[in-house]
Amino acid sequence: MIANIVQRRRIEVLVDRPLVPLVIDAANRAGISGYSLLRVEGGAGRNGAWADEEISGAQAKQIFLAVASQEKTDRLVDHLSPLLDSHGLVLFVGTVDVVRGGRF
Repeated sequence: MIANIVQRRRIEVLVDRPLVPLVIDAANRAGISGYSLLRVEGGAGRNGAWADEEISGAQAKQIFLAVASQEKTDRLVDHLSPLLDSHGLVLFVGTVDVVRGGRF
């Protein structure tokens, strides 16, 4: 038996931990209800290196990770685009092959 593989969109949003509810709300409004939140220990970007300080959590970040149809992804991108600069979000969207595509 050959598995049915379909293409979906993988969405990753690097977001400051206090802003995670904002991203989840945007995803829900786009019709995306399934996601994972991944803790990020540190990194470096345009403004230099940063690390999660467990005491204050001032620079704590998470990755919002979801897989969705193109239509739902487009809606989420529309919701998040105005916030990318003002809220310092980093948004990645790519194509992935998934098994059981009806779940996404």
